[in-house]
Amino acid sequence: MTATMLPPAAVAREPDTVPADVPTLPGAGPSMPATVRPERPGPLTQPVRPRVIGKMSREDKLNLIGAGVSSLCTTLLLFGRLTPLSGKVGFVVVAFGVFLATYALLVSLTNDRPAVADRVMGTLITAAALVAGVALLSVVTFTLWRGRSALGRINLYFEDMSRAGPLDPLSVGGIAHAIVGTLVIITLSLLFTVPLGIACAVYLNETGGRFTSLVRSVVTAMTALPSVLAGLFIFATWILILGHERSGLAAALATSIMILPIIIRSADVVLRLVPGNLREASAATGAPHWRTVWHVVLPTARSGLVTAVLLGVARGIGETAPVLLTAGITQTMNVDPRKNPMISLPLATFEFVRSPQPTLIARGFATAAVLMVLVLLLFTGARIIGGRPAGHLSKRQLRRAAARSSRDLDRIESLVGGSALTESTAGEAVGLAPEVPS
Repeated sequence: MTATMLPPAAVAREPDTVPADVPTLPGAGPSMPATVRPERPGPLTQPVRPRVIGKMSREDKLNLIGAGVSSLCTTLLLFGRLTPLSGKVGFVVVAFGVFLATYALLVSLTNDRPAVADRVMGTLITAAALVAGVALLSVVTFTLWRGRSALGRINLYFEDMSRAGPLDPLSVGGIAHAIVGTLVIITLSLLFTVPLGIACAVYLNETGGRFTSLVRSVVTAMTALPSVLAGLFIFATWILILGHERSGLAAALATSIMILPIIIRSADVVLRLVPGNLREASAATGAPHWRTVWHVVLPTARSGLVTAVLLGVARGIGETAPVLLTAGITQTMNVDPRKNPMISLPLATFEFVRSPQPTLIARGFATAAVLMVLVLLLFTGARIIGGRPAGHLSKRQLRRAAARSSRDLDRIESLVGGSALTESTAGEAVGLAPEVPS
């Protein structure tokens, strides 16, 4: 007889056994164990401390102090005992290098690698800012100190040099003609460049024509144009070819060539930062493109556009070579930019300082100090005109916005009430007045 093979389902299987320590569901068979909740892991033996950014802890201060003392002592040993090194500049460079290495080592004892890199880079950036601040402060202090004898003279600000000679004391003559010349030249330059620069930036960002890349390339190339070439161009065309005389207008044209690419490039970057959803929202309301640019894009970028103009002013107000070639040098007051030479503060500073007389040198440093103060006043005024960035309102602006919203709400409520009264009157006229309960 042959053995009959049974199907796999017919093979007898042993019942599953459940360990005695596993709980089972009530009423369930032995093969259905209950769900066991996993145990919560215990607390970490060493919790990870969150890294605080922007604040210095006590440990950071101690690390800085320790690294500073260690670098000073090590550098003194290197320059005084162990090596023949000398020099103040070398001492500062070596001390700073030792400070960075020591500080990184101290921070690595208690922090991970990203924290060490963050602290070291923060130290480098802080040191760079301090160096820049010290350099600026030293220039301002040196200029004020060298011109202190002339800055206290009231005649410096209200007289010109028409009656003063090289050997005259500081009580005679002043730089009023240079102050007026600078203001006239920079004002005319801004009148020429601000509308053209902003219009060109709008063309590059909002229009997108075929010549956009060409215009952007030309503007970028003009940014690196030497100032003496701009002066030579205006001198050759405006004075030699067209036959006009040297004047403040010619100097303003030469300065405009230097200011225009700065304003275009800066305004181009600012207009790119305007969110695209503002343009889309304006277009969704049915506004034309020019109205979107005039009422949405430009007001939103107003603060950045003012900064672009300030950068152009900073470039143009300190130019000397274009003014020398196109406006000449004069010792008298001239308020007419169309004729006669006109001098600026940078050119007057150059003329005073190149003289060997101590009084004229003092006038030169005083002129440079007046130029710095004038630039500061122009920047402050432009910042006030520019106002706050978009979305940041002052307290007065917030009160005005709240009052305007209240007036709009009253007007809307009056219109809604009037329309409801009109509908009720019309309903009564056709016999649809609401029924009066009996």
